[in-house]
Amino acid sequence: MPRTVLITGGAGFIGSSLAAALITRGDTVRVLDNFSSGRRENLRDLAVDLVEGDILDEALLRKAATGVDVIFHEAALPSVPRSIAAPVVSHEANATGTLRVLEAARACGVRRVVYAGSSSAYGDTQVLPKVETMTPAPLSPYAVAKLTGEYYCRMYARTFGIETVVLRYFNVFGPRQDPQSQYAAVIPRFVTAALTGGQPVIFGDGTQSRDFCFIDNVVDANIKASEAPATEASGRVFNIACGSAIDLNGVVKLIGELTGKPLSARYEPSRAGDVKHSLADIDEAKTRLGYLPIVNFAEGLRRTVEWFRSR
Repeated sequence: MPRTVLITGGAGFIGSSLAAALITRGDTVRVLDNFSSGRRENLRDLAVDLVEGDILDEALLRKAATGVDVIFHEAALPSVPRSIAAPVVSHEANATGTLRVLEAARACGVRRVVYAGSSSAYGDTQVLPKVETMTPAPLSPYAVAKLTGEYYCRMYARTFGIETVVLRYFNVFGPRQDPQSQYAAVIPRFVTAALTGGQPVIFGDGTQSRDFCFIDNVVDANIKASEAPATEASGRVFNIACGSAIDLNGVVKLIGELTGKPLSARYEPSRAGDVKHSLADIDEAKTRLGYLPIVNFAEGLRRTVEWFRSR
């Protein structure tokens, strides 16, 4: 049955990809974005109801949430380095902003909120794979703020009866991702470097590993999280990843092979707040949400390279 949904941060990489999929399904999609990191071009061909503004604007947020069945809360100030440079700004956007979204949902009678959490909540645990029952150990203001948002979601489910589902994303990548920001994720930066004759920069020795997750998997997880029975999903946290990892040196090698331009990385000192290894256990999402990665890393990387090449 078609729904009316609100996507906060809907002009961003993940939000706009989700918007496109929901529109295809027949849902009416409203987007709230202040374009601090989202891009208007991501919405150019999408039939969305755009509300321009900030999630910290309580009145505007309640206006955007009126008549909505589900909120997909994607709005955030991403990036560990940015949060270390400006901890208070990160907290306001990621923690206070999430609290404002939940309050708007409560005031407007929204049935469910699906929250974009972060694997950074785990910190640099030596135990792999990372399982939702582990004690969080965040290393950066960004990770602390995103974890705080999780706690608010779970509390609102238990105390106020709003259905909330937390999805801990692991290193999402794919088309629409912005390679230009100084805080850009590694894959768009590496791919752009390969296609323009540049040299990718790795912070550390390149042996750090990540459980990269292609955007289509994340979109599918959000849709499943919005539809799963409340008894299975509400008040819970789920890892969203592929359950496999590759180190950054391996990523550089694969991109070189896909572009036909062998790459040689430049190595710089590790950054504060970065974790060494990241690998997810996704059994909980499989069991309770019916989530399965539909695109593996190699195929996702191929699609990403082709998208950037076409640009």
